[in-house]
This record gives sequence, structure tokens and C-alpha cells, in this order.
Amino acid sequence: MIPAEEAAPGPRGHQLSATDVTVAYDGADVVHDAALTLRPGEVTALVGPNGSGKSTLLRTVARLQRPRSATLTIDAGTDALALGPREFSRRVALLLQGRPTPSGLSVRDVVEFGRYPHRGRWGGADPGGRAAVDRALALTGVAELADRGAEHLSGGQLQRVWLAGCLAQETGVLLLDEPTTYLDLRYQVELLDLMRDLADEHGIAVGVVLHDLDQAAAVADRIVLLAAGRVVAEGPPEDVLTPQRLTEVYGIRIEVDTDPLTGRLRTRALGRHHTRSERLGTTS
Repeated sequence: MIPAEEAAPGPRGHQLSATDVTVAYDGADVVHDAALTLRPGEVTALVGPNGSGKSTLLRTVARLQRPRSATLTIDAGTDALALGPREFSRRVALLLQGRPTPSGLSVRDVVEFGRYPHRGRWGGADPGGRAAVDRALALTGVAELADRGAEHLSGGQLQRVWLAGCLAQETGVLLLDEPTTYLDLRYQVELLDLMRDLADEHGIAVGVVLHDLDQAAAVADRIVLLAAGRVVAEGPPEDVLTPQRLTEVYGIRIEVDTDPLTGRLRTRALGRHHTRSERLGTTS
């Protein structure tokens, strides 16, 4: 990947706000009266145990999941639910987990799909499309794969290609659902760095679902912690990721300290056999 500041300036960031979000599956509420605000120039991480509703909430604000009730606005009170699909997609992009592997398409073809909101109704001219795709390929480190068939990529490479498609969409809001899945350590770190660059250098509002609490603490300005479909805490990492709250939410003892190298919060989940000293009975 290359630093985001080396690319041409991106779009203006938008603020995406959701309130009173309730989502039901098969008649049972799985998200209860949740609220989420994604601000330009900030990374907001949604964390919580499996089944806590974080991905469902993200999909709902992306308009992929129909809520039982919700108010969704962009910027100064624009009703996001009233926007047409193309207009909404010029403002908000979503990277989902578990996308299928495209067959018979090159990497560039896949990334170019991200330009669909900017083309005419019948696939007309897109003057900025080539440059946007080239920037997205470079930012995600897959430019050298542009002519390769997408079906020949590894899972990690394909994940970066799908992300490039979202970046080519050139929206002011970027939503990512567990984007580090399938990535090795290098590309996990580079993806987190890219999220920060997009927020810091381009003013993009980034909302990301993460399982790794340390990654969330490292990249996010604000963290939204969910449990059983409810937002139980929201704020800066140091306010949300406390040992008491995490232990209660995850149902396992979690300790929190500060990494001496990075100055960031660091978490440790402790099981029954977590330390040699406790196994030997030398600590309480």
C-alpha cells in the first residue's frame, strides 16, 4: 500500500447518524433502540461478543438490513432513507465479509464495479473513473494484480480487491465489516493504517466492525460496545474498554493495560490456565 496522502484528494466526508434503530429477525428483536454517529475525520469501531448485533447495526445504517424502526440522516438532516440507491451509494460504501469469489473477471474489472454510482443510467461516461480505480488499486497494494483473474487470488488478496472497489466508489462514509478477516499480520496493520489515513488526510467517516479489541483501541477515535443487541458504552477507547465492563460483557476475565511501546490500550482475556503462577497457586 502507499500512504493515502500520496493519492489525489478524496471526497468530502459526510456525517452519518442513526437513532432509534431496532431490528428484528423472525419476529424477535436483535438490535434494540441503538444509536450510532459516524463523524467526518473519525474512525468509529463497533465491538462486542458474537451475536451482539454489531454487524447487523452496520448493515442497517448501510441500508442493507431493513429495520423495524430507525431514523437515518446524512449531514444537516438529509433523510438517508429517502435517498435513491445511486445517490446513497455516492455517499456511503460498505465492505461486507464473506463476499463470493468473482469468476471470469480481472482484478481491475472487479474494482471498476465500485464506480457504478458515478456512471450514467445506461453505464455512460465516467470521466474520473480510470484515475479513481488506479488510486484504489495503489492504496490497497494490488496494482500489480490488476490484470490477473480474480478467481486466482488468495483470500487475503481478494479481500484487498473488494476494499479497492469500495475506495473507487469515492464516498464520504466508508463502512467495513470485519475487514481484517483473511489478512496476514502485515496487511492487517496496513489496513488499519489506511483507515487512519482516510480519516486523517481525507476527512472520511469510517465505521468498522472489529473482533480484535487491541486493533479497535489502536485505530479508533471512538468505540461503540454492544452486548445482546444494545449499545452498552460509547466513547474514546480509554473510557469504553475498562476491565470491569469488558469482563461483564464478554463473560471472561479481561485485563487492560497500556502498551509501553505504542502507548495504546492493550487487553488480555484470561482463562482458567492463563498464568503459570496462578496454576501453581502463588497468586489470588
